[in-house]
Amino acid sequence: MTEELITCELTCPSSPTGPGKTLNGVKAKEMDFEQPIFSVLSGGVKPQQQQQPAGDTALSTSLAATTADTESGIFSGESEFCVEHESELDLFCGTEQRLICSHCAIVGSCHGHTVTPLATRVTAVRNQLVDVCEKMQLQALRIERFIDQTLAAKEQKLQVAASRAREQVLAQVSAAREALEEEEQRLLEGVQREEERVEQCLLTQRAHWSQALASLSQTRSGLVHTLTHTPDTQLVTSVQDIADRVEEAEGVGEPCDTDQLNLNPGCSDSRLLKGLWATAVLLGPNAYGSSFLKFDERTVSPLLSLSDDFYTLTFLHKKVRQSPPYDPARFDCWPNALGSLSMSSGTHSWVVDVGQSGAFKVGVCYTSLERKGSGNEARLGYNSQSWVLSHYDGDYSFCYAGKQVPLQVVRRPQRISLLLDWPTHTLMFYEPNSSAVLYSVTHPFSAPLLPAFAVTDRSITILH
Repeated sequence: MTEELITCELTCPSSPTGPGKTLNGVKAKEMDFEQPIFSVLSGGVKPQQQQQPAGDTALSTSLAATTADTESGIFSGESEFCVEHESELDLFCGTEQRLICSHCAIVGSCHGHTVTPLATRVTAVRNQLVDVCEKMQLQALRIERFIDQTLAAKEQKLQVAASRAREQVLAQVSAAREALEEEEQRLLEGVQREEERVEQCLLTQRAHWSQALASLSQTRSGLVHTLTHTPDTQLVTSVQDIADRVEEAEGVGEPCDTDQLNLNPGCSDSRLLKGLWATAVLLGPNAYGSSFLKFDERTVSPLLSLSDDFYTLTFLHKKVRQSPPYDPARFDCWPNALGSLSMSSGTHSWVVDVGQSGAFKVGVCYTSLERKGSGNEARLGYNSQSWVLSHYDGDYSFCYAGKQVPLQVVRRPQRISLLLDWPTHTLMFYEPNSSAVLYSVTHPFSAPLLPAFAVTDRSITILH
């Protein structure tokens, strides 16, 4: 079905033309899809016709035009007469919704009513039908696009999403397969059920909108038939029936995309799986991460002191602070420092000894994090560039974009492990002594990340 609309000319001539004069004795044939209105309402579908010689072009044009006027009923000679005045019913009373003659309008029961010529009323009704049919055509196009494009694309994306979910499950299970076999099976079945649910939703949507499209097309075809084959006198008295059919078609509604047509990413999440996976990674041989991870000296705030081995940060009281040389990478107001290792792929872990510090932050941030000024742009956890676990005044919380999520910590951790899994965009804070996941967040990280730290009480140390 084409999406282009062809302008229809429905202007009726002011007076009928005798078929004998126009056709020169040629018998008029029934209106076909060559008429302009059918080019719109049929979506451009034309019945097959035999080719005619070029010399008959003028005759065919005259034939089509006269046939359209004749079969419209306006000039067909189909007239009725007023019982009261025995005059032709050539007017339409809008007040009483009936056909009348000129005497009824002047001296009869319809004197003073809203009266229009019959031809004008017929033209108005037909134009309304054209508008309705064009709207139905556009709606049918939208439904077809929803079926052919949106639902088809959803089916393709479903396979990709389900495949990614399986890969995530299998990758995590492989770290501790013997203990996770039962969990693996459960999760895979959950993904399968979710995939089947979405597939069923897609099938239901396709069936529903296909049926709606068929119903709409049937109603539209009926209205087209009414438009082209109903006599004028019957057409103007069938407005209510037409309105009922239009209302039924309008009840079809518009298709819309919903989350029910997407795979729920939570179907592959498992608290047990994440905990065991983190334990396998953080307690394994690579638990302490790369030996190249240190504090980046260039980023260390003047409020902090960095040890000679670049592994320990200590908060400085005012009386012992010194002004380091200016560096664009250095935090100048907040007591922050960044790690030396940029992360944009793979899985990374590191352990921070927080000891007895009563105020610290550990986490990650984008390399583009602001370094200067006392605003929130450079404050860890108070912007969209950093994700940190914060400990202050005895409370623990996860901070991001100025929002804090309180954490329930059973006992005060001496060490905090961090696990960043780039393929799944997961950042996890872990307490290695109790094997407890303090907090886990999934975020679509879009740029390289750096380990981020802050301390305002005592010291914190990167362990190796």
